[in-house]
Amino acid sequence: MVRQKKKKNVALAEDNDVLANGKKRNGAVQGMPRNVSFENKATVNNYHLPPSGKGMKPSPSLGTLNRIEREKFVLWKRPFYTLYYCIMEISCLILEFLQSLIHHKLYVLLFIFTTFGLYYGYNTPGPHQIYILPIQKQLLWCLYWIGLGVLSSVGFGTGLHTFLIYLGPHIARVTLAAYECNSLDFPEPPYPLDVTCPTEPTVTGTALVSLWSIISKVRIESLMWGAGTALGELPPYFMARTARLSGEEPDDEEYKEFIAFVHGDRPKEMSWMDRGKLFMERAVTSLGFPGILLFASVPNPFFDLAGITCGHFLVPFWTFFGATLIGKALVKMHVQMLFVVVAFSEHHVENLITKLKLIPHIGPYLQGPLKEFFKQQKKTFHRKPGDNIANQPTSLVQTILTGFISLMIIGFFLSIINSLAQRYHKRICDRLKKQN
Repeated sequence: MVRQKKKKNVALAEDNDVLANGKKRNGAVQGMPRNVSFENKATVNNYHLPPSGKGMKPSPSLGTLNRIEREKFVLWKRPFYTLYYCIMEISCLILEFLQSLIHHKLYVLLFIFTTFGLYYGYNTPGPHQIYILPIQKQLLWCLYWIGLGVLSSVGFGTGLHTFLIYLGPHIARVTLAAYECNSLDFPEPPYPLDVTCPTEPTVTGTALVSLWSIISKVRIESLMWGAGTALGELPPYFMARTARLSGEEPDDEEYKEFIAFVHGDRPKEMSWMDRGKLFMERAVTSLGFPGILLFASVPNPFFDLAGITCGHFLVPFWTFFGATLIGKALVKMHVQMLFVVVAFSEHHVENLITKLKLIPHIGPYLQGPLKEFFKQQKKTFHRKPGDNIANQPTSLVQTILTGFISLMIIGFFLSIINSLAQRYHKRICDRLKKQN
């Protein structure tokens, strides 16, 4: 017992000496703070285990949780809540519009007086009436195509591809009619709402139909559609510009992705889409007007990023809009017109139908319906203006095209409903955030 007590006293004395003098045991100072390193995990003294990654994980922010919840408000997941939120968002938008009218009384009065003056001049008899109808017809025709262009690029829902649905078929119909009738002097009315061959020979009707004459025939509606697409690119620009000036980050996925690219938060192995976005961002910021003009002049699914880039870096409005308008309305539309006119020229269509039968197995099945479809289209060009075409048989190709267009329009309106419902959910989240 005495020996054990002596050993304990000696051990305690040694420990006190270590604590007092910083004496090392096994290469480490007992009782002193120790620097931990995980580089050399095989040594005996490094008895700390490396991190396993199974500890606490960062929880998503409230904004991220709200965004995940917002994505569930679609018609095929929550139909009743989605419809209700959509109606409430429309009500809020109407209320905000009325409030903005109250705050801009001078502009409202100016608009009322201008509208009253135009209405009075429109209905007052006089020699000016002979100019009213042509101006009205041309103005409504231009506004129609501008509106379709805006719908194609403004970002409502999934976007409505109005070139494939409206403008492209219109150019193709005019091209087919020009070669079938050997004339571009279509009777007005029903042109431009409908295309029929002239019933009487005209001076210009005997002229040879050329590629550029067909392009000139459809140039007005094409330029107006292109101008509408340029107007539709303004919301991303103003959204990014407002966010940069105010310092607030909007709830927009494309804007958040752009900010991540700007701050260098990019994956190490980028896809070709990410590389294209990065290249366009650098070109727009470094080249300015020529860069914007270049990307607006070619079919570009990433051009919304150009608007966000220009807005974020505070590019002047007329620099962005001028380059976009020239690129989309002048350069790009002439390229698209040329492509459609060449593709639907008479000899190209006949050559395509002839070579369809060379496709193994399905060629003959494709050739028959397409041949019948173009045959029916040519018959409609030779009817008299005003004749009803409802009794004519409908081809299989026309039925498929009509169904495809109907599905695109229905999908567009469904996406608008989902988008409005999600906007109202964001409105509720912002309201609760301000209250807390």
